[in-house]
Amino acid sequence: MALTREERGTQGGGFEHPLVFWLGALACTAGVLLHLPMYIGARDMHYSLKGMTPDAPMIIGMILIVVGLLMVTYGLVPRGSEAIRQATTRIRVRTLDDAPINAQHVALLLVMALAVTIDVMKPTTLSFVAPGVAKEYGLKSPANPHGHIPVSWLPLAGIAGTVVGSWLWGWLGDRIGRRASIILAGMMFVTTSICGAMPGFSWNLMMCFLMGISAGGMLPITFTLVAETIPSRHRGWLMVLIGGDIAGAYVITSWLAARLTPTYSWRILWLIGLPTGLLLLALNRWIPESPRFLLARGRTKDAEAVMKRYGAVAEEIEPGEEEVREAVEHGSYLTLLRRPLTGTTTAITVLGIGVGLMTYGFQLWVPTNLQHLGYSAVNSDYVIRNAAVLGLPLTVVVAWMYGVWGSRKTLVTVSAITGVALLGFVVAGNSLAHNHTLLSLLLIVPLSGVSSVVAVVAGYAAEVYPTLVRSRGTGLAAGMTKAGGVLILALTVAAASVPSITTTAVVGAIPLLLASVIFLWIGPETKARGLEDIGEEVMRTGSGAVG
Repeated sequence: MALTREERGTQGGGFEHPLVFWLGALACTAGVLLHLPMYIGARDMHYSLKGMTPDAPMIIGMILIVVGLLMVTYGLVPRGSEAIRQATTRIRVRTLDDAPINAQHVALLLVMALAVTIDVMKPTTLSFVAPGVAKEYGLKSPANPHGHIPVSWLPLAGIAGTVVGSWLWGWLGDRIGRRASIILAGMMFVTTSICGAMPGFSWNLMMCFLMGISAGGMLPITFTLVAETIPSRHRGWLMVLIGGDIAGAYVITSWLAARLTPTYSWRILWLIGLPTGLLLLALNRWIPESPRFLLARGRTKDAEAVMKRYGAVAEEIEPGEEEVREAVEHGSYLTLLRRPLTGTTTAITVLGIGVGLMTYGFQLWVPTNLQHLGYSAVNSDYVIRNAAVLGLPLTVVVAWMYGVWGSRKTLVTVSAITGVALLGFVVAGNSLAHNHTLLSLLLIVPLSGVSSVVAVVAGYAAEVYPTLVRSRGTGLAAGMTKAGGVLILALTVAAASVPSITTTAVVGAIPLLLASVIFLWIGPETKARGLEDIGEEVMRTGSGAVG
């Protein structure tokens, strides 16, 4: 569907300082490209950069990236952002329940699905680079038990960054707008791709942490924007379907690892962040600006044009949100921990931590542990890819469940099934080394099921929290799914070894099963309800299961 000139202006909403933004983006891109000569020059050593000193182009590139990011940020952040933030607390925009899904919705969903895929590929890549990183730097791993520094430090740095990024971008989304936050995360995707050109392991840790910050920020803002633009009767299952592309990201990353790393080493998996980040930036015109944000800036006509396209209306804020508005004006995440949001936050936090323990205790170390069982690096990547491909239909099933059964039943059911599947690895143990079929079948649910749980948790948080704290609430949920990962990775570093596939299965199964019980007890239901109705109910009851 072609857009009019006026619609193009409101669809993407112009940058605050367009020239500064695009010059900054150009500087960032040039900075990344200046890191490539040193990488390419090491092709005769299979692209190993260990022990090398950064050359002049790389140093100049780093300077350009720092300057470019500052320019990009200046180009995105509006003048008087504090006054705008306070103004948005007095405005509410809601989607019409009977609004049809139109071409604008479809375009937004496709771009957001791509954003989620690119985003999730970042932390997922940690699984596939760990064996190569350990080999190049002589780190301690199952293949090299005599190393002194555990390779676990790499994923620990990356996942710790995603926790910080989830909370930071949750705050940014409520302060500078959803679209600006998404674009800023996309630019950080571009710049942190230089992780693939870092010569020293300490440099890798630092860049991995920054990569985690950018990756942690994209998912909560994406779900918040989708929740605010999709009619309630379609909102839930579509968010789960988009978020379920986490499994698709795993398929793509495992395929790229199998195809590219034998020739270009593990470093290529980070360097592809440059083209993927630029692709997301090129699609920014299909990312709408928040109508609340436009109204707060006095751009009434632009806001009305956006609301017309997405079937939304502006209303006075409901009385039930006054308490939240007052707390938000003080700019504190503690709002989410206070009544009446305590019960909702507790349910989401417990389940999120369980998902994190599963994802980064079991899923992260699957490639490493399969190699420990006797699979080659390429074969282990293909086994994981095949299992992830076979599990892709589960995403559609979970989306259907979310739309028909409701959010609470879906969360409990998928969490419980994933936990039970993990117990299968405990029973089978090392015999999986000789039974490829059983291994592939057992991997289907943990790889795809947990992806669906992550999608449901983030999508659920975007539905259940009131408008004024929705971005922060979604950021909290996304952060909690990573916090469990920080915990299990910290224990792995302390133990100075990678846990076995049986151990990681137990660590993942127990909290997931426990979380499913707790969520059944106190998790609010959101099925086919307007965001304002859900928020008002949560504000009124202050706890427990709703609906």
